Amino acid sequence: MRSSPHLTRIVVLANVVVVTVAVVGLLVLPRAEAPAPTPMAGRATSAPPAPAAPSPKPDLPSAELPPPVPATVEFARQVKANEAGMIPVLMYHRIVKKRRASIDRTPSQVRQEMEKLAKDDYVPITAREFVTGEINVPAGKHPVVLTFDDGHSGHFAFDAHDMPAKDTAVGIIYQVARKYPGFRPVATFWVNSRPFGLRNLDDQRHAVRWLTAHGFEVANHTWTHPSLAVLPKKKVAEQIVRMELLLKKLGLGPSETLALPFGAMPGKKSIVQSGTWDGGRFAFKGVFLAGAEPSASPFVTKFDWRAIQRIQSNGKKGECRKWCSQYWLEWLHRHPGERYTADGDPERISIPQGLRGNIRSQRRQQINAY
Repeated sequence: MRSSPHLTRIVVLANVVVVTVAVVGLLVLPRAEAPAPTPMAGRATSAPPAPAAPSPKPDLPSAELPPPVPATVEFARQVKANEAGMIPVLMYHRIVKKRRASIDRTPSQVRQEMEKLAKDDYVPITAREFVTGEINVPAGKHPVVLTFDDGHSGHFAFDAHDMPAKDTAVGIIYQVARKYPGFRPVATFWVNSRPFGLRNLDDQRHAVRWLTAHGFEVANHTWTHPSLAVLPKKKVAEQIVRMELLLKKLGLGPSETLALPFGAMPGKKSIVQSGTWDGGRFAFKGVFLAGAEPSASPFVTKFDWRAIQRIQSNGKKGECRKWCSQYWLEWLHRHPGERYTADGDPERISIPQGLRGNIRSQRRQQINAY
């Protein structure tokens, strides 16, 4: 899809609209067992039954992918691979039973959208995998990045069995992965100072370690979620470093990705890419906006890791008639040649011959053109 100055102005305006909507939306004991009966006198009794073993925890679908396959030119042509194509990075906020803001989604809406993704051969990858080019997706499939901002309790919580609660984002992802085995259960959660609404440090640590042990990414969304566009450089660094220090306490390594609160970018982009504050530091490989269109492939020259587009999860009403997930997923379905289609080989970048010039120079030795 070619860009033009007019389209660029439209996308910028759409980003402003999506950010404004986000600002408004974000403001706005076990039972005792009965005693055993007393045996009747003179009657033989059997030994009491052994206590029942605890029910095993259900197996969860694995985040592992099938082994990669070596992609030849003919194989790439056969699966219509296009690893220079666009990738949808979907953005979710609160997941609630009753929507109170336009960016809210219900569990049913999230489930329906993810089932649609699965039916259309999309395979989730994390934001970190995306920005580093680790797109190990089966041949003929399409990567999608599922991202959740602010660390709401509707994103992840444990049920009584220490498993993901069914109507949380993680619970829904696993439900869809069970129904559609090709739907890899991973996502990225960008959190603030109270991850998943948890106040206790041990509870926070338990949650994020469970997620990362199961293939999910938990990363930086700043300490208190301010608009970084209006803060001085030192305050920006403080917001990011304080969150990095908390994530370290929770057992995580340095974040490789950052989602900008409200999608608001400071005038000088470099101050959110890397920096230091009070002896702490940060350095990201991908900075994400609030977005309005699919992202370019990380392999092409137009990809800007400092300002990555996302798509708000929503229908096609009002400001979303052309900028949110329903519109864009339908558009990509109608224009299959424009979306990223994998070759199944993470070592090669398979593309139609006419797209050779679109690949970044440092990746050209990996080109497999047909």
